[in-house]
Parts: sequence; C-alpha cells; structure tokens
Amino acid sequence: MTITAASMQKDVYKEFHSRAYHPDVTEVYANYTSRSGKLSNVENCDKVAFVGLQYFIKSYLEEEWSDFFNAEKAVAVANHKRIMSAMLGYSVDVKYLEDLHDLGYLPLRIKALPEGTLVPYLVPPMTIVNTKDGFQWLTNMIETVLSCENWPIQTSTTTSVAYLSVFKEFAEKTGLPMDFVPFQGHDFSFRGMFGKQAAAMSGFGHLASGLVGTDTIPAVLFAEKYYGANVDQELVGCSVDATEHSVTCSWIMEGEIEFFRYLMREQSPKGILSVVSDTWDFWTLVTDYLPQLKEEILQRDGALVIRPDSGDPVKILTGFTVSPVSDYAELFDDQDAAEQEVRREGFEAYCWNSQYYGCEEDRIELEACEVKGLIECLWDIFGGTLTDKGFKLLDEHIGAIYGDAITLPRQRQILQRLMDKGFASKVVLGIGSYSYQYVTRDTHGSAVKATSVVKDNERLAIFKDPKTDSKKKSAKGLLKVERMNGELVLMDDVSESEEKEGLLEVVFENGKLLKETTLAEIRSTIDSQI
Repeated sequence: MTITAASMQKDVYKEFHSRAYHPDVTEVYANYTSRSGKLSNVENCDKVAFVGLQYFIKSYLEEEWSDFFNAEKAVAVANHKRIMSAMLGYSVDVKYLEDLHDLGYLPLRIKALPEGTLVPYLVPPMTIVNTKDGFQWLTNMIETVLSCENWPIQTSTTTSVAYLSVFKEFAEKTGLPMDFVPFQGHDFSFRGMFGKQAAAMSGFGHLASGLVGTDTIPAVLFAEKYYGANVDQELVGCSVDATEHSVTCSWIMEGEIEFFRYLMREQSPKGILSVVSDTWDFWTLVTDYLPQLKEEILQRDGALVIRPDSGDPVKILTGFTVSPVSDYAELFDDQDAAEQEVRREGFEAYCWNSQYYGCEEDRIELEACEVKGLIECLWDIFGGTLTDKGFKLLDEHIGAIYGDAITLPRQRQILQRLMDKGFASKVVLGIGSYSYQYVTRDTHGSAVKATSVVKDNERLAIFKDPKTDSKKKSAKGLLKVERMNGELVLMDDVSESEEKEGLLEVVFENGKLLKETTLAEIRSTIDSQI
C-alpha cells in the first residue's frame, strides 16, 4: 500500500506547530544525529553508516510533494483539512499550506556528508533549515518522516558493514581470495520484514555496504530507482539457482540422489547450484549420498552448494570442540563424572567407550560426521587446496551456505572455529530479518533536533538537556563538521560564516536535488573506510 499525502506525513501534534512557534521566529535550523551506541546491535560500534538521504529527497521531498504542488490549491489542501480536522476535533486552518502552495516549492536547504560516510556518534551527518521567512514550521514538520525514512536504511547498512568487516578480517587471516568476500553475506530477510517497502529499504542498506548476495529483488529495484544503479552495467545484487523444502519434498518417492542428479543434469548443468539438504536426514546426505555423487559434482561446470537449514549453525558447519582425551572410560569409572570434567575444561564433546557424546545440555550421542561438521566432511570427500596462508580451501566445485539464524556473534564464531581447525573462511552465511529488523530508532539513538532559530532578526542557539536523561542532550546553535586527526568531529554554536564551511555540503535546496550520488560511489566510500 502506497499512501501519497505529503503534508500529512507527520505526527498529528505537528499540525499545531505552525501556530505555536513564537510569532517572531522566522527560521528553524535542525540536524539529524545518531547519539549513542548503548543499544547498538553491533558490538563495540562507534560509527554509523550514513546512507538513505537521497532516497528520502527523491521519494518524499521531490516525488510526493510534486503531487501537492501540481494539484489545484483547493484540492491540494482539502483532504489535509478534512483528516486533520476530524483527528483534532476542530476546523483546522490550512492557510499555511495554501501559502506554501502559492510559493510553489519547498523552501528548505539540506546539507550533508557524502553518503557512505561512517559517522561517529554525536556527529550530525545532516542539517536542515528553511530558506524563506514564514516557513519556519516546515523544518521540523518533516522531522517525523525524515527520521522514519532514514534511520532504518542507515541501521541496516551499519549492520551490513559489520558483517562485511568480519568477512574481510577472516579472509585476510586465512588467505581466502578477497573477490569471494562480497558474496559471503547473503540477504534472506525479505519475508520477515515489515512489508515490501521495508524490505527494499533495508535490502538496499545491505547492498550499500558492498555485499552483493541477495534474494531481495526490491532492493535492486530500489538501487536503480534512487541511486543510479544499472544491472546492465554493474553488479548490483546477485543470487543463484536454489531449491527449497517444497521442491525437495516433490521428490519424496524418487529420493535425494535422483533429485540431485536431475538438477545437475537437466536443470542447472553449469554455474552455482544451491540445494537445501536437511529436508530429511542431513548427515546421511553428507556421508552417503554426496560420496556417491562425487564424480558428477567434480565434473560439473560450476559449484554445488550444500545448504543446511536447521540445527545449531555453528556446530552444523564447524562441528564440536572435542576434548583431546582419547577415551574418558580409561580415566573415569563414571560417565557423569567424566562429563563434568569435560564441561569444566570448556569442551562440547568427548569420547566414552569409542562413542562420541555432546554434553553442553543433555547428553547426546554424536556421529563422527557431526563432530567434524559440514566443512570438514566436504574436505574429506572432495578435497581442495591450501591458501598462501596455509589454510584448507574447499575444491571449487563444492561449497556450503547456512541461510538461517546467522547473527553477528555467530558469524564470528563460525569463521573463528573454521580458522582454528585450519580452514579458510570459504562459506556463505545468510543474513535475515532478525539481524536487519530486530532494531529500532534507539539502536543508534537516531534523532532530529532543532538547535538554532532566528527570532526578531536575531540568531539564538537553542538546545535540550533533560536532567532526567543526559544522553538526550542535544548540540547547540549552528553546526559545523570537520575532520581532525582523521576523525569527524562536531563544532557547535559556530557563527553563520563558520557554518558555511566544513564538510557538510548542500545537497538539496528550494525543491531541487543539487548533488547526486550512486550506489557505486557509496560502496567505494564505505570500502575506503573498512
């Protein structure tokens, strides 16, 4: 559902503000800032990726407001008056909107840092001010929609940058070819998002970081519409031939070996083919069916990717950490006592009378393949090569993806455990709606606040500093952003001449986008910082 109503994309109470500002106030100057990482979903986060402003400008300030200005004045304000009057219980005066319609454009100036900049907390990447007297109400009227349309994209981008940074870290440590890294984080969040627009916005944030794997088609459409991307000329986002459980279940009578052969021979004889592999018995598929298919897989022109989709992703991919004691039955008479010792030493599994057991919660019997994990099992079957750092790299014809429940802590845990076992970090991990949507505006403390007004022809610095919550203290006065010792810093309460300097550049003024960026430029900007 798309609702176009530019003048009503706000909180109801803001309807009152055109009358509530001091009568002598002619200008309101505000900024958008991420104030705190206290609730960040990224551990030790100190910067937020600034991405999404151009979308807001094109979709709301230009496209949506054009409907208002292109309509007859009476028509443009009629529905606004009807809805607001009903909600507030009195006849709303819409003269301020009629004056805006007569003006014919949005008298606003937005200054911003380049999109893709990783901005420290408490440094504003954006300021906004009205450019014409009499429209001071406009600056903070759009606060609600400005916040609503910007914090989700920048939050998803910040999350995606964190994933990308960890993939890069382990690629460097283990010698994994760096050109594989952009494909390692795959966006599977679409079905879990708050609607298709949220999926497009967040999905674009995923792509903006430099990750290219995605199944969220609207994100690619978003990139083309708002950020100059072109799938005919660049890699915007990509995916592969892949199955799901319903497809596998349709082969319930013929079985998975015939299913794999059909896909590899008839439907996807070349390129990457990802097959969900835990519809029934995952470890039987790995230890029995894959060896039977080995020669076909190695002769195929492309990679077969095995996709488990249930269980503990860390253990499914990397196996269990096993006590080096060869058999605890030789040291203990009682298995419970042995298990206590294993737990005390921090291991997840142990051997008792030649049988492996997991002992983290309830005691469970383990097969040797479970102890090894998928990556080691694939190495045992298909082999591979060594990287220049001496780590095992799976044969190019075989791979693995885990597409569910991969949080940032689990991502690091998986890659660290593979490295500890001597494997390069050749694995694709799915990033879902838990990572991209289990966030709020408070995740990075993002807010729009006014810091300066012109009142009776005199500029006044204004600020908020609640005694009940010091973290909500705002900046003060006109703002300037500079880079000092390599870091972005805020200088507040500066003069009007100083405000014109610094790194914030005018990107929108009086209804027009003046400085446009592209997905490629954003990716390049982010890449230069991580």
